[in-house]
Amino acid sequence: MSESFDIVIVGGAIMGAMAARFLAEEGFGGRIGVVERDTGFARAATALSAAGIRQQFSTPENIRLSRASLDFYRQFETRFGVGAGLVERGYLILASTEGLATLTANHAVQLAEGADIALEGPQALKARHPWLNVDGIAAGATGLSGEGWFDPWSVLGAVRRVGRQRGISEIRGEVAGFALAGGRIAGVRLADGTAIACGAVINAAGPGAGRVAALAGAELPVEPRKRTVFRFRCAAPPLTAAGPMPLTVDITGVWVRPEGDGFIAGVSPPTSEDGPADPGDFAPDYGLFEDRVWPALAARVPAFEAVRMAGAWAGHYDYNRFDQNALIGRDPAVANLFHLTGFSGHGVQQAPAAARALAELIVHGVYRTIDCAAFAPGRVGERRPLTERNVI
Repeated sequence: MSESFDIVIVGGAIMGAMAARFLAEEGFGGRIGVVERDTGFARAATALSAAGIRQQFSTPENIRLSRASLDFYRQFETRFGVGAGLVERGYLILASTEGLATLTANHAVQLAEGADIALEGPQALKARHPWLNVDGIAAGATGLSGEGWFDPWSVLGAVRRVGRQRGISEIRGEVAGFALAGGRIAGVRLADGTAIACGAVINAAGPGAGRVAALAGAELPVEPRKRTVFRFRCAAPPLTAAGPMPLTVDITGVWVRPEGDGFIAGVSPPTSEDGPADPGDFAPDYGLFEDRVWPALAARVPAFEAVRMAGAWAGHYDYNRFDQNALIGRDPAVANLFHLTGFSGHGVQQAPAAARALAELIVHGVYRTIDCAAFAPGRVGERRPLTERNVI
């Protein structure tokens, strides 16, 4: 074999870059190589993400990952010399009568984890958010602090730069196969024929993680799902005394937030139309805007009755079709294969805490900061779903 690494990380976007960084920070003394096929990251989920960060989840484990990652992003400029572009304007998640019980139960979990979330009825919501039409709303949960969005491109660039300074090798190529011996991966084969010996592999391939796992004979229920983000402008944008609106999630599932001099918005396709994406399909689904996004926005925010489309983009994310939650830890069938994927839309925000946790497991044999045992890949084969009710 032409080259050898103690750990090969498949996927060099935010999850893989963070994993490499934290391995070094946790004292891993071996050689680390990061393999990435799209070194410009033009189609990476990281670059195409809306990059929200929230604490409004239904499972304590997800709240803990996001809270720890928030601390990382708040301190990012001190650590890396550049800002993460963190904007803390909160999330507003709305519920109808049918969704009230779920929103209330989620809120109780969030408060128990220390999240700063206000659960309010229609009148209080209208007072806090004057631009909001509360017809059909039973309650809403507003993140008062610790929620918002950031710039994943700046984060990725800074983390990779520090990684290179620490001796982490970046390898351009596509993983085409693995050499297996005794239930372990002995080497990685790239599409151009390059062979790399390795002691362990971290699968941080995002939407392609299921394919990568299959190359090692492992089963991982992760597939690419396409999501379109729409940009638009509004002549009289909704404002409050505190400034622009928070990221708002309507009862229809449509979400919207300020971005630059306009707004971005999106929605998941109908379940009947939401299947695995063609890996090469990055064409925006403009029909979603006309059919679902704009009608919901115009009904919920009167100021959005008159908007002007400014463009759109589409990206893929790593959808875990088993339970829409992360897969973090050792593969149950391949002893030296670790997974860091399956976040189903909240990976960019949780990357620092999740990558640190995996690095701790690899270097020390135990989780030290956040116990991620609930995210173990073995739960799939054991049919133990970790259900997250608040998937956006």
